[in-house]
Amino acid sequence: MTTARTVLTIAALTLREASRRRVLWALAGLTLVLLVLSGWGFSRLAAESDIGELTSGQARLVASQVLNLVMFGLSLIAALGTAFLAGPTLSGEIESGISLSVLARPVRRSTVLLGKWLGLVAFGSGFVVLAGLAQCLVVYAVVDYWPPQPAAALALLAGQTVVLLTLGLLLSTVISPMASGVVAVGLFGATWIAGVVGGVGGALGNEGVARVGTVSRIVMPTDGLWRGAMHAFQDPGALAQLGPAFEGFPFLSEAPLTTAYLLWAAVWVAMVWGLAALSFARKDL
Repeated sequence: MTTARTVLTIAALTLREASRRRVLWALAGLTLVLLVLSGWGFSRLAAESDIGELTSGQARLVASQVLNLVMFGLSLIAALGTAFLAGPTLSGEIESGISLSVLARPVRRSTVLLGKWLGLVAFGSGFVVLAGLAQCLVVYAVVDYWPPQPAAALALLAGQTVVLLTLGLLLSTVISPMASGVVAVGLFGATWIAGVVGGVGGALGNEGVARVGTVSRIVMPTDGLWRGAMHAFQDPGALAQLGPAFEGFPFLSEAPLTTAYLLWAAVWVAMVWGLAALSFARKDL
């Protein structure tokens, strides 16, 4: 069996195993609740517009901002699910002895790791894209708002999921499954908070505080990718309509991501995956 075929086989098995875990039902349940609650919320917004409380332009602006808020909830659900999927997939098998039986055969550890990573990426990215698309359809059906760049936004949310999965795999090679999930989600939240702090610092003209957000997005690209997704979801005229008073607002993105940052995110994933492969290769099974 060639290496490529082995990787694809392991990826398919990982994808099948992930679809059977209870965490999938938890993800589906939370997503359904989010869709129902957001649909009800957007219906109230549509009602306000119908009775003249809001103009069509104001309703569109509010819808775009609420959509960013709801999509953050979706990204948090995805972060929780994918982080707690990555840990048991690798370290759980190490603790149970399954990895030892697989690696006793002439299969490289890096091949196993790559296959599992591809399977988890397919699962996590697929979930985010399908759930995000469903949310966009709910918003369009209720308030007739469609994001300006939905494909780019969903791709960036999928990229955020890839970053978390890769980090989760690295952590799972050195600590327990539960601990790796907790640390990954904790870092996700800390990075987002640092981004909010940096945005406030930028709005106040404090370069030192603003630098906190910049550094955090370099160290861990989840918040940077999220802000790029927000910019693709929101109304193009949101910044002009809201004015300088909303600078630093956590659910408003001022600019799209640069090509250089997207390349850095890809390099970051490659480096962290390389560290995971090195750690897994040296781990005593």
